[in-house]
Amino acid sequence: MDEVAEKLRVVFMGTPDFAAQSLKALIEFDGCDVAAVYTQPDRPCGRGRKCKPSPVKQLALEHGIDVYQPENFKDQADIDQLAALEPDVLVVAAYGLILPQGVLDVPKLHPLNIHASLLPKYRGAAPIQRAIADGEIVTGISIMKMEAGLDTGPVMVARALRIGHNDHAGKIHDELADLGGLCIVEALARLARGAYAFKPQDDTLATYAHKLTKEEGEVDWNRPAQQVHNQIRAMYPWPGAYFDWDNGQDKVLRLNVTPGEIGEDESPGVDPGTVLGEINGKLAISTADKVYLTPEIKPQGKKAMDATAFVCGYLKDCEV
Repeated sequence: MDEVAEKLRVVFMGTPDFAAQSLKALIEFDGCDVAAVYTQPDRPCGRGRKCKPSPVKQLALEHGIDVYQPENFKDQADIDQLAALEPDVLVVAAYGLILPQGVLDVPKLHPLNIHASLLPKYRGAAPIQRAIADGEIVTGISIMKMEAGLDTGPVMVARALRIGHNDHAGKIHDELADLGGLCIVEALARLARGAYAFKPQDDTLATYAHKLTKEEGEVDWNRPAQQVHNQIRAMYPWPGAYFDWDNGQDKVLRLNVTPGEIGEDESPGVDPGTVLGEINGKLAISTADKVYLTPEIKPQGKKAMDATAFVCGYLKDCEV
C-alpha cells in the first residue's frame, strides 16, 4: 500500500467548464487539499478581444487557490515548479495540453485523467460529440492513469451514462461533467485507502474521437433521418448544424438547425432538404426517408425563430 498523508495533496490541471465541475468536487471533498491549479493562458475573446480567464481559473481564484498558466512544459523550469508543489496526485481534465513524461512522473502516486467516454472507445478530443454522432446510447466517465499515449492508460473507475434518443451534446456534456466530479472523488478515496486497481485497456477495441470542425456541422439531408438527427444533436451547441437553403427566389440562405425529433415517413417525390412548413409547432424538413422536426431555426445574421415565425417570414404562409 502506498503511504500518503491523511489528506491527498492534489494539483489540478484543466481549463473549460467540464473541468471546472471536477475542480469544484475536489474543493468540496474532505479527502484532499487542492494545492494548486494549472490552466491554459488567458485567451483574447469577444469583439473587444479582451483576455478572459478560463472557468477553472475563475473557480480557483474564488477559493484562494494558486494558479499557474505555462504555455507548455517544454521549459524544465515549469516542470521544476510543478515538482516543488510535491503533489501526491495530478488530476487532469480537459487541460488542452499534451503532458510530457517529465510532468507525469512528478506526483508521488499517480497522474489521473478524467475522460468523457467509456475507454477504450472514443479516445481523443471530442468523445461526447462523436458518440452521439455515431448513434451510441451509452457513454460515461473513465478515470485513468495517464501515460505518454493519448488516453491509453489503465482505468481505475468507469461509470456509464445513458444517452437519450433526443439528447444533444450540450446536455450530455453537463451530465458527464457532474459524473466526472463524482468519479474523481471516488478514485481519490480509493487511493487514500490503498484499495484500488488499474485495468489495462483493450487496444483492439479502441476508437478515436477527432477534434470537431465547423464544416462538420453541414447537414446532408439525403441521408436517413436517424443519421441527420444524430449529427444535429452532436453538433449542438458547437459548432452547430446548418444547411444552405434555396428559398426559390434566387437567394440562398444559411440556416442553423436546433436539435429536434424525427417525424413521420416522407411523402414520395419530395426532395431531401425541402422545407415543408410547420407541423405540430415545429419546422418540418424532408430527409431521405422521414420528416425532421426542429423547434427553432436561425437564419445567418438573424435571431433564432420558432417554426411559426419562420413560416410567416420566409414561406409567406401565414393565417390571417
